Amino acid sequence: MTSPLMTVPEVAAYLRLGERKIYDLVSRGDIPCVRVTGKLLFPRAHIDLWLTERADLPQGMPRRPQRPPVITGSHDMLLEWAVRQSGCALALLMDGSGNGLRRFAEGGAVACGVHVVDPDTGVFNGPAVERALVGVPAVRIHWARRETGLVLPAGNPSGIRTLADFANADITFADRPPGAGGHILLRHLMRQEGLPADGLWRSRREAVNEADVASLILEGKAGAGFAPRAAANRFGLTFIPLAWDEFDIVIERRDYFDPPFQALLRYARSPALVDKARLLGGYDISGLGEVRHNAP
Repeated sequence: MTSPLMTVPEVAAYLRLGERKIYDLVSRGDIPCVRVTGKLLFPRAHIDLWLTERADLPQGMPRRPQRPPVITGSHDMLLEWAVRQSGCALALLMDGSGNGLRRFAEGGAVACGVHVVDPDTGVFNGPAVERALVGVPAVRIHWARRETGLVLPAGNPSGIRTLADFANADITFADRPPGAGGHILLRHLMRQEGLPADGLWRSRREAVNEADVASLILEGKAGAGFAPRAAANRFGLTFIPLAWDEFDIVIERRDYFDPPFQALLRYARSPALVDKARLLGGYDISGLGEVRHNAP
């Protein structure tokens, strides 16, 4: 089995360059690498991405216009915090995976956060991204796995324990809009339980993002919602786990290597982010930064 990490001699052979040239590229910050206990290692997927980005365009093919420095798509508390702390100079416009993918496809953002389950296969993000971004030279980078479930008022006064419990409860539900990853995942889980995809709750309030779900419950405007554990923990609410989702970031290959996104990734590998993920709760960041897909 080929190792996902290459040493200096291995990457030199892979690129057909001398080892001295590899060290020169590393010293200038021109090639993706990581240092582990002082040793240089080169993720094979990142090297392939680096090569693809440096391929010459066919003569006469125009370069794509510059995208605005905005991360759109699905909301994630850890990503929001990392963008602020990293000084990457990227803005956030997070109003759901579906809206974000449309905005990204139209060139309206430099990156897009997604966590969309495919109802037919149960696979996260790949099918939705490939359908939405036909012809876009994008790469999908893993951010985190997140524990997701029911969010309820502190102490769970209504006694809700499962999705089926809503059938006999007069509770306003804080729901995500159609196209949002949380909206799609909740309906997927309901179908798996043999429940109708809509109609279990008597009334609903729409929440723009995951923090809004928790805010509506805290303010007494809703009696339940569906969001990651981190949202419940932040507001001191009760959480009942139902599933783990997969949160990825989509970005064009050329923008992946630009300073703003690289600054965010560098910070994402820091001990500070590990500590923050542990504090928020419900995060598995063991695969953060992995290249999940590199479009042709």
